[in-house]
Amino acid sequence: MSDSIAASPAASSGDYSADSASDKPVVIRSAADITQLVNRGAAKISDARIVIAIALGGVFLDAYDLGALAFGMKDITRQFGLTPSGAGFVASAITFGAIVGALFGGYLTDKIGRYRVFMADMFFFVIAALACAFAPNEWVLGGSRFVMGLGVGIDLPVAMAFLAEFSKLQGRGNKASRVAMWCPTWYAAISVSYLLVLLLYAVLPATHTDWLWRLILGFGAVPAILIIAIRHRYMNESPVWAANQGDLQSAAAILRKSYNINAVVADDADKTPQVKVRKAAWRNYGTLLQGIYLRRTVLATVTAVASSFAYNAVAFGLPVILSSFLKQSMISTILFSLGLNLCFAFVGGLIAVRYVSKFGAWKMTYAGYACQLIAMIGLALVGRPADGSEAAISIAMLALFLFGQGFGPGSHTMTFASLSYPTSLRGMGVGFNQTLMRASSTLSLFLFPVLSAALGTGVFWVIALAPLAGLIVLTAVRWEPSGYDVDAEDFQQEIKPV
Repeated sequence: MSDSIAASPAASSGDYSADSASDKPVVIRSAADITQLVNRGAAKISDARIVIAIALGGVFLDAYDLGALAFGMKDITRQFGLTPSGAGFVASAITFGAIVGALFGGYLTDKIGRYRVFMADMFFFVIAALACAFAPNEWVLGGSRFVMGLGVGIDLPVAMAFLAEFSKLQGRGNKASRVAMWCPTWYAAISVSYLLVLLLYAVLPATHTDWLWRLILGFGAVPAILIIAIRHRYMNESPVWAANQGDLQSAAAILRKSYNINAVVADDADKTPQVKVRKAAWRNYGTLLQGIYLRRTVLATVTAVASSFAYNAVAFGLPVILSSFLKQSMISTILFSLGLNLCFAFVGGLIAVRYVSKFGAWKMTYAGYACQLIAMIGLALVGRPADGSEAAISIAMLALFLFGQGFGPGSHTMTFASLSYPTSLRGMGVGFNQTLMRASSTLSLFLFPVLSAALGTGVFWVIALAPLAGLIVLTAVRWEPSGYDVDAEDFQQEIKPV
């Protein structure tokens, strides 16, 4: 069973034709007109694509940090004399900060707007990256990563809102494919961190390899500063959000600048009867658990939690798995990690972007979880490879896991979180999803060092429970957000499942 609005999307009162991107003025009379213009892709050459690229900046930094710290954990553990639980504390501090950041970031995104939140959150990355580089002990390192997590948590809800609200509903560059772009961006960032590790490992003297993790983490401040500058130059408020606040003049101005649509507000626009759009409030978190949104929230949340738990354990633990379980050298570990991410995770993410509009997020997520479940069972059965053939099987299973993550849950948990709610709920919907997903990440990053020390390769049986949970909830809830005009729900008097 799938959810849909009781009637067709809100009828437009605006006076525009199919050639809305022409020089002919497009008359705006309601917030619904703004939403329909964006959803129809009624734009010619503009800043909208640049906005989409900039929106992914926080995703890039989040992934870069995860990949950078993964290679530094052995040196950090040795330098600070960390126990497995101490290593788990340092690793999970960023995700604990993201829990807090997502909770408040989702609310602020809907309350004060996408642009203001987006411009502020990058400063967390700059400050935290520099503090990590000069951390004298594990407490300062953990605290700095908590601050970085605040920026990550705040950034994701607003980034996903921008991706959804600056994209059209169907066709090339549609909402689902644009939101899914967060996944290959993530893997590209992971690969960049691996390449930087490889470069520094090659040039640093053997007596200074303990600088490696500091240099990599500190370098994260460089792209953060660049992103701040570029966002200041190109970013605008979401026209859909501005219109929903009743500010049609600002929304029309954004359409003119970012979409090159000659939008003008009709003199009688304020007199046009409209359904009152839901305003941002803390109680909206409760709305996510009511009516048609309950099923969508359950599906989006469980798939995100399951995906995060499994991926963070495998991706963050990849250097440990390769070097300890599979007995690879440092240089082999770096090269294998880079190759697996580029050839399987990154490629899988590109496939998700290309084919989500054809196959749908539900089917691709289901197939991805199935691949991951097979991979984890395979790794658990092989255990510590006894020879080259078993090592090859284990690496193939890691490749299958990352490929399934790329085209499946890695891409589309954000599709479910971002496109299951209309504009008035999107920030808080993603924030709620990210809060619980980051809690799962925190648990995963904290438990992996502890469980791998206690269980060895038996930890893969524990990780296998995550994709199994994802398959169960997908079987129970068949909701497809791709191609569905969820923003129209803000303009419907009565919404009910069909």
